[in-house]
Amino acid sequence: MDADTVLRETLDEVFGGHRPEGLQPEVVHGSARTVLIEASRGASLLVVGSRGHGGFAGLLLGSVSSACSEHAHCPVLVFHDRD
Repeated sequence: MDADTVLRETLDEVFGGHRPEGLQPEVVHGSARTVLIEASRGASLLVVGSRGHGGFAGLLLGSVSSACSEHAHCPVLVFHDRD
């Protein structure tokens, strides 16, 4: 399955037929940290996830979220899954 298909299926699962106005899905090739930091230029907020490993390790940032928090050009929100 290619990245465009995964993106489309994920958006369908999350939003169904009611995608937020202004949402512009885009697949960008490159390392996650580099692409996200560049995308933060001119942005109001960058939202990234953190996989976590449970317990105390779950409180730590992953390498991508850590790099974004340190180098982004806007505020960064790191979302931790409750599971």
